[in-house]
Amino acid sequence: MSNLKPMFADVQAELDIAIVGSGPAGLSAASRAQKLGCSYVLFEGESHASDTIYKYQKGKHVMAEPGFLPLRSGMQFEAGKREHILGTWDKQLAEQRVNIQYKKKVASIIKLNDGAGPFELECEDGSKTTARTVILGIGLQGNIRKIGTEGDDLPTVQYTLSDPDEFQNETIIVIGAGDAAIENALGLMKKNKVFLVNRREEFARCKEGNLSQILAADSGEDLKILYNTSTTRIEEISDAKDGEPCMNYVFKGPDGEQTMPVHRIIARLGATPPRTLVEGFGVQFPNNDPSAVPALSETYESNVPGLFIVGALGGYPLIKQAMNQGYEVVDTIMGLPVVPADEPLLAEKFKPMGDRSVSEVLNLIQSNVPIFSGITKLQLREFMLESALLKPGKGQIVFKKNDYTSTFFSIVEGSVDIDLVDKNGKPLVINLAKGNYFGEMGLISGRRRTATIRAGEGCVLVETPRKAMLKLIASVESVRKTIDETFVRRAIATYLAPPLDNAAINELLSDGIDVRRYAKGEALFKDGDAADGLYLIRRGSVAISKVIKDKDVVLSYVSAGNYVGEMALLNNNPRSATVTASVFTEALVLPVAPVQRVLAANPDWKAVLQAQASKRVKSNVFREDEAFRDSDLIRFLMQEGLGEATDALIIDESLCVQCDNCETACADTHDGTSRLDRSAGPTFQNIHIPTSCRHCEHPHCMKDCPPDAIRRNEHGEVMIADSCIGCGNCQRNCPYGVIQMAVKAPPKKGNLLTWLLFGLGDKPGEREAAYDPNAIKKAVKCDMCAGSTGGPACVRACPTGAAIRISPEKYLVKQGEPG
Repeated sequence: MSNLKPMFADVQAELDIAIVGSGPAGLSAASRAQKLGCSYVLFEGESHASDTIYKYQKGKHVMAEPGFLPLRSGMQFEAGKREHILGTWDKQLAEQRVNIQYKKKVASIIKLNDGAGPFELECEDGSKTTARTVILGIGLQGNIRKIGTEGDDLPTVQYTLSDPDEFQNETIIVIGAGDAAIENALGLMKKNKVFLVNRREEFARCKEGNLSQILAADSGEDLKILYNTSTTRIEEISDAKDGEPCMNYVFKGPDGEQTMPVHRIIARLGATPPRTLVEGFGVQFPNNDPSAVPALSETYESNVPGLFIVGALGGYPLIKQAMNQGYEVVDTIMGLPVVPADEPLLAEKFKPMGDRSVSEVLNLIQSNVPIFSGITKLQLREFMLESALLKPGKGQIVFKKNDYTSTFFSIVEGSVDIDLVDKNGKPLVINLAKGNYFGEMGLISGRRRTATIRAGEGCVLVETPRKAMLKLIASVESVRKTIDETFVRRAIATYLAPPLDNAAINELLSDGIDVRRYAKGEALFKDGDAADGLYLIRRGSVAISKVIKDKDVVLSYVSAGNYVGEMALLNNNPRSATVTASVFTEALVLPVAPVQRVLAANPDWKAVLQAQASKRVKSNVFREDEAFRDSDLIRFLMQEGLGEATDALIIDESLCVQCDNCETACADTHDGTSRLDRSAGPTFQNIHIPTSCRHCEHPHCMKDCPPDAIRRNEHGEVMIADSCIGCGNCQRNCPYGVIQMAVKAPPKKGNLLTWLLFGLGDKPGEREAAYDPNAIKKAVKCDMCAGSTGGPACVRACPTGAAIRISPEKYLVKQGEPG
């Protein structure tokens, strides 16, 4: 027995501590308890320690992240093979004489004497013990998420993978975006053809090492990633012969619904907390979200005094974090001072808050910003390690209207002022108080900032990078729902229904929000369909079309941040046009019933919408002959991806003399490497789209860049910084082939202009010296000649005016929605 005085020392019990679960957190806790001389036991339900890692696939490389966090544990841990780590831990368990009892699955934990006494733990074999405190480190592995579609329980659909070498010469679908899915796909691709299905457009939750490996393998002969793809159903092929695919995997991706014959499906969709079991121990959860974790204090104590939760069940899935927690919680129980391992890092971030402690600042953030109320204090600590705390002076600009930044801001204290313009064109300032947040449009849709934001009195902000915020949205359902609702509220107030008050907006949202995703070319609704709701375009863009003289004619184009579908709701008529996604598009749909209730109760709003609808109908009727003529060209531009572009190079071939001055000028401006290929690219009628960056609203190149080297500057240009490591991910991710890997060349002696006008310097293309083509190559692409006062060199160098840079929103006729 230790000389230390543990918590609840006056409570009579057999043990100071009962530790349940021998994962990394439990092992670390037991090692620390042994070192301190506590009376304790470590219960493990299996016949081996650390069952979660034991079930990792054979040969898995286990990473030690986050790298900046020090390890605090009596058990060794460093990155390495699964087998080595398990072997090391087994050896240390024996060397340290840790009191671990195998095949002891805890069935119940109760507090005796009406909650005043010790904990009584009963195992499934009927044995019982009492302890003053309990550390619960049971993880999540017993509650595997299933696919949730027809066919997800077929024999060749599995939810774990032990040995990738068990399968060969098969076509295998791996579903998931986390580390387990990535590692399974990498292991299986050695002997099989693998398709990795990611429901989102990037990998927000995996470790950087895994991210680099999977992106390097993508589009190779043996592995392909399917982004923005969801499972529709799984069909058994009843007459399949041995060795042939036995299932049809039916999925919906950016190109619509497709079917793929496969041998096997491995779904690695994570797990949810064993809620029924844990609630049976008396532990409370903060909400009904299936993925919610128990509410814990900063010392990992649950609502049940003396019952502590560590590791994945507490919201910390990383091994190093879990081991630190196991160590720290034992020190807490034994009355030793504890400074969390991440405390110095957070303290540095929180310096703008003066003398307030880390705990005080975290409490302030969580109490003042409701969006964080659904996450635990531990999750908030991790979130803040990736965010920045800002204290701008009054009047300081946070961002400007039309900026292309994409970070997310939460207001912790004070307020911000939003500079807008009212319906009469006069300046309007709206004050946004603490507890609110802003920047969700840039985060989600990729569009420019819609207003200028200035700091108010006493302003304190949390600025979160896009990737960290997407990770939180993907991990915490309550955060996702809050973001969706706020997006709708602000879109309603800004674009759809400025006259409505909060009560009316609440009524509009009373039946919930339906989030719908559409592949390129997929119809949101068709001419003649019954009205099913009002569509707010959150990201992407849509084309409005109608059959005129037996031809499907494109009438207009609507981008993210706007709405479609209101006219049929106003008139109680079927849809009068077809709305089709021009690129991958996401819409938030308000159901018919609440919209019509609010319309009936708010005649002023109804009159505004009717006036707008009438204007649009007249405009579309006026345009029909023009639209009939131009429709094929607009459709061509949309098919070529201009619906997601923000600035594209277009050449009028009726004016082009093929002098290639545009290419030469581009190369001359960019150290000898032209960022465009004039002759490449598609042509329709006299309009040619050369191979050159379109500066997409949601840049494909930007996703999954390991050094985060690709950013938008304030004017919208998508730029590649010098921190590029030459991995080539952006080149593989770009669907338009506008990125190349190149060696930075020595400068030319002269340039196109000096050679043509004065004969100075070498001819274009000649250089001072040869350069090594085997040197490290980095990604290069059009940067719109950012920093040049005259604009893009390609346009300036065109002698006939054939080359122009355009915004599709201005080039494509952008009307309202006639449906």
